[in-house]
Amino acid sequence: MAHKKGEGKVKNGRESHSKRLGIKIFGGDTAIPGNIIVRQRGTAYHPGKGVDIGKDHTIFAVTEGVVKFTKGKNDRRFVHVLPVAEA
Repeated sequence: MAHKKGEGKVKNGRESHSKRLGIKIFGGDTAIPGNIIVRQRGTAYHPGKGVDIGKDHTIFAVTEGVVKFTKGKNDRRFVHVLPVAEA
């Protein structure tokens, strides 16, 4: 009898690993410099005060403080890290 051995291995080898995107530190939580706040593809969230953006559009904290999400002009979403006294 003819059997196709090893066929299953060929069929199942095409799924990619998940990229673990999304918000890592939520509004109201504290962040220190270097903490990643949002991992994203494209700019769904834009950098505001106290944050910077990486070449892969990752938003990360550059100052210590509390994370805050706001909406700006044209419904753009911004991420800020504000000092504890200001928040």
